[in-house]
Amino acid sequence: MPLTLSSAPGSTAPLAPTSIRQLSQEDAAHLLRRTSFGATPAEIEALVGRTPTQAAEALMTYPQTLEASNFDPLSAVNAGAAGKLIQAAWMWEMLYTPYPLRERLALVWSNHFVVANDKVRNVHALQDYLALLRGHGLGRFSEFALSVARSPAMLHYLDNDQNRKGKPNENFSRELLELFTAGIGTPDQPNYTEKDVREGARGLTGWSFQGGRNQVKDFAEQPRFVALPKQHDDGSKTYLGKAGNFTPEDIVRMAAAHPATPTRIAGKLWAAFVSSTPDPAGIAALAQTFQSSGGELRTVMHSLLTSDAFYGEANRLSLYRSPVEYVVGAVRAMGRPNLGEKAVLGLVGTTARMGQELLHPPTVKGWDGGREWINDSALLLRMQAAAALTLGNNAPKGETLTPLSTLGKADGLNRALSGLNDKQRAYLMLISPEYQLI
Repeated sequence: MPLTLSSAPGSTAPLAPTSIRQLSQEDAAHLLRRTSFGATPAEIEALVGRTPTQAAEALMTYPQTLEASNFDPLSAVNAGAAGKLIQAAWMWEMLYTPYPLRERLALVWSNHFVVANDKVRNVHALQDYLALLRGHGLGRFSEFALSVARSPAMLHYLDNDQNRKGKPNENFSRELLELFTAGIGTPDQPNYTEKDVREGARGLTGWSFQGGRNQVKDFAEQPRFVALPKQHDDGSKTYLGKAGNFTPEDIVRMAAAHPATPTRIAGKLWAAFVSSTPDPAGIAALAQTFQSSGGELRTVMHSLLTSDAFYGEANRLSLYRSPVEYVVGAVRAMGRPNLGEKAVLGLVGTTARMGQELLHPPTVKGWDGGREWINDSALLLRMQAAAALTLGNNAPKGETLTPLSTLGKADGLNRALSGLNDKQRAYLMLISPEYQLI
């Protein structure tokens, strides 16, 4: 059965509040598949009868505390081993946290404000970066961008720690505009110029960090952000049509305030939570919410998760599961059975082979995602992962998977599943085209 996506959204106003008054089973399953990787029938049932607003607010209310695990990267003997333990600790958190939307958002933002552990190679820098993603995922976007720009992980990854007066390094300045805020624009109407990149680099001089620079000896040392006034170019710059003696904070805030930034961020959230097919009207409406709220991501997400577009039939099963969403969704739908450390490390390796290694995207642009997740070799790896989770001798002993918990419909694949035992049914559901989509 070929994988297909839903057609263009319906004719109702794209970000109008949903007409759904109370969530049905299938509405609740849809919401949890999109926001929580996956859920058990009991977790789905707990949302039935709630309004979309009540359900969204419950999901968006969470602390920053993490689940205890035995993955301690500070115990590692080298930076490479420490990186593997950080990946495993994050996988553990996604599998077992009671607050899955926090981790789902962190995963989305890690593919926006991209860093890679093979270059950063410092325990605290990577852990602090993840904490920023979690802590700012529903905050004000401009403050999010500023915090990431000051983080040792980003300073090192895009070389802004090497950006000094008289010797500007343009890497971060370019990606700040191209990827993190405004976007390139079109050939006829670019959102910035090469001069903006050069002048932005001048404005961003003088930010660096101390500690943890020796990645062989000091990979476990805590790096600390520092501003170096003598290394900052305090001369006049012209940036995005404005002139002044701009500081690094000024440059980041001006990029975040670019008129094209709301549309770019709205498009990212649309692609992560609504549909792999862009809808200009829906994205424009979401961008207007971003703009009118001053970039408050909580307001934007509330509008999205309570909208007609989110719950509309045309946008259901319209997103491709990434490898991480695939395995985490399956385990969470099983009721989060207890997996040993070796099994969790195995899942990290499994998702890497499928094309999504946590904290190691292929480029600063991140993963393209969408239809790119699905090809012959990826589907074969998904079949192997499904077999290990359901049919293998070491398969997790969790709750029985159901069509509601995996496919979002209480009666999904009934004819195909009849006559099979629980393990066979679970395997067939996990390899079905419907499970590859959310």
